[in-house]
Amino acid sequence: MKILNKQHIGKTLIATTVSLSMLFSVSAMIPSNTAYAYSTSKANSIIATGKKYMGVPYKFGATSGQTRNFDCSTFTQFVFAKYGIHLPRTSQQQSKVGTYVPKSQLKPGDLVFFYSPIHHVGIYIGNGKVLHTYGKPGVTISNMNNAFWKSKYKTARRVL
Repeated sequence: MKILNKQHIGKTLIATTVSLSMLFSVSAMIPSNTAYAYSTSKANSIIATGKKYMGVPYKFGATSGQTRNFDCSTFTQFVFAKYGIHLPRTSQQQSKVGTYVPKSQLKPGDLVFFYSPIHHVGIYIGNGKVLHTYGKPGVTISNMNNAFWKSKYKTARRVL
């Protein structure tokens, strides 16, 4: 067993301190908006993937992980899972993940929830529009500012 002397320990501590200092200096040079750019890119990919399923029929209680039909929460669960974001099964459960977002600060990729108690979810795609599935249209895009959806809006969560 090698016995370390005080001089060796001192040099090791100095080397470690210098290495950590350099690491933190480099990370400080990374722009703070890098994480946002990544989230924006992921949001755009999630929305593009969701749009591929336009018109797929709605079925209440649809099975997770398949694409023959969706209910609102299996749709969001399926699309987000493609990008490594695992959401719970129901819209009410999904409304508790991520962080709260005020309606005035919605960004594409945010989950938007409707009704009280919550029993509908969609993906905000920007410009007041939501990508979601319900009833006869199946997967569709709706304007959240029309009278019906505006009156049903409840909350939003950011998971990106």
